[in-house]
Amino acid sequence: MADSHVDAKIRQLGLELPMAPPAVGSYIPAVRFGNVIVTSGQLPFVGKELPFQGKLGAELTVEAGGHAARQALLNALAQIKALIGSLDLVKQVIRLEGYVQSAAGFVNHPLVLNPASMLLTDIFGDAGKHTRIAVGANELPLNAAVEIVLWAEVADA
Repeated sequence: MADSHVDAKIRQLGLELPMAPPAVGSYIPAVRFGNVIVTSGQLPFVGKELPFQGKLGAELTVEAGGHAARQALLNALAQIKALIGSLDLVKQVIRLEGYVQSAAGFVNHPLVLNPASMLLTDIFGDAGKHTRIAVGANELPLNAAVEIVLWAEVADA
């Protein structure tokens, strides 16, 4: 099968789309309703490892958090691809929800999520422009630095 345009763009950016991580609880990783897909919260897994653990503003820097956000985003894109077969079917990224495990007083949540937002526009162009929420959390599952939820409008298969 020929490589998709989006997969080629991801590789051109020096990145690799991972296999969709399995659910770590009793839920499904992504659901489609009509032409909208919503992912479950995606952690910054690299394979079976979770290298980005801890609180931003304590154990982790904003830069490390940005790397974690990009990895969690790639996992969210992998979930969408697993559900519909090709990221070329993404018509518009609707919303990126970012949850940042934060130390007391940490207020740079948007800076942590900016690398993930920029990656969406690098991959999808104008279709990657999205609404966003950046929320601080005292604790996240498995001590993950960030958790990403992605909403996207997709074309009919």
